[in-house]
Amino acid sequence: MNFEWLKQVMPRGLYARAALILFLPVAVVTIVVTVVFVQRHFEDVTRQMTTALSREIALIADRIDDAPDLDGARLSAGDIAGELDMVLTMPAARRAEDRRVFYDLSGRIVITTLQDLVPEVDAVDLGNLRDVILVMDSRHGPYRLEFSRRLVSAANPHQLLVLLIGTSLLMTAIATVFLRNQMRPIRRLAKVAEAYGRGQVLPYRPSGATEVRQAGQAFLDMRNRLERQNEQRGLMLSAISHDLRTPLTRLRLGLSMLGPDFPPEREEVDGLVSDVDAMSRMVDAFLAHARSMAQDAPPTRLRALDFVTGIVADARRGGQDVTLHRVEGDENALVTIRADTLRRAVENLIGNAVHYGTKAEVDAALGPGYFRISVEDDGPGIAPERRDEALRPFTRLDAARNQNMGEGVGLGLSIAVDITRAHGGQLRLTEGSRLGGLRAEIVLPR
Repeated sequence: MNFEWLKQVMPRGLYARAALILFLPVAVVTIVVTVVFVQRHFEDVTRQMTTALSREIALIADRIDDAPDLDGARLSAGDIAGELDMVLTMPAARRAEDRRVFYDLSGRIVITTLQDLVPEVDAVDLGNLRDVILVMDSRHGPYRLEFSRRLVSAANPHQLLVLLIGTSLLMTAIATVFLRNQMRPIRRLAKVAEAYGRGQVLPYRPSGATEVRQAGQAFLDMRNRLERQNEQRGLMLSAISHDLRTPLTRLRLGLSMLGPDFPPEREEVDGLVSDVDAMSRMVDAFLAHARSMAQDAPPTRLRALDFVTGIVADARRGGQDVTLHRVEGDENALVTIRADTLRRAVENLIGNAVHYGTKAEVDAALGPGYFRISVEDDGPGIAPERRDEALRPFTRLDAARNQNMGEGVGLGLSIAVDITRAHGGQLRLTEGSRLGGLRAEIVLPR
């Protein structure tokens, strides 16, 4: 079946749809209960009570018809009517039509039942909701019977409907307030996200239900990551201009001194080549950092042990002194990761470890909810108060690490941080317990 027409009549807003989902069952239950109550109470109960009273009315009608004259009928039927809490008026004016108010639901049942069971009934007057007036025919002429409405229908039959409707309205009002409070965090999140799309960063704190808080926290994480990438992009441009300025100046100076009359010496050529190599390393590092920020590769599911073992084996073939020290957990356990980018992060940690130390050890641990890769070296380490600074891009802690071991651009740890965060994990720097150097841990959720 085609339900496209339903989309046209459904409300567009989330608040209106939630209100419809909340209030429609209440309205349906109210209508169903009302219909059942009217049918069972107004119809069945009223019909039973009217049927029982019709026998007494028929008895009075028989006494009147059996009386020899009008006075005898008045005396004979008057005593019975008094015992039955009825008032007999004889003779009375004839009435041609029935009467009841439009909202008297049980009145229709009373009129129909009395006319069906008591043929002498000429008209039923229910204009006064407290009393019933019957105009009846007899061989002595028309007469009138008046009795309380409570004899043919339950007292205050509308109370259940009033309570039901009143309770429904009260609960609807409470639900409206509750729904508005629940929708307010969603609207605030939408407002902040829309403002961020226009380049405005508004303050926001996740609130509301658990799912809304999770969505808000995910938005904050995304915004922080984008802001960090924008900051790193600015730092990258400034770092490129700063780091390349010195070798470019040396190259310009060296080239200006070259000429046909003064052929370059070997040392000058080696210096120019060294500057070109340094610039090449910087550009490669910048491109690697840019690739780590893209994260285009889709995640794959593979064996964690094979992944770590392959990285260590490739590092050893590359001449790096690194060993796989320990693996904890199920060796056949699977993890979902971006293998290429995570490999780059671990390789950066191993490269830093063997660059600033003499050897490195790799540990892997698989828990019920985490996957941890640790790289420890025997180098000088990083002071605790400077470890957060070391994770920022283009930071070179030359005072803490051995500057004589080589030159970098300060992107190795930053790239590892970005890749780890893209996996929803965390990179931690601590002091190594076995080798005494720096210990870098990548902790990812499973």
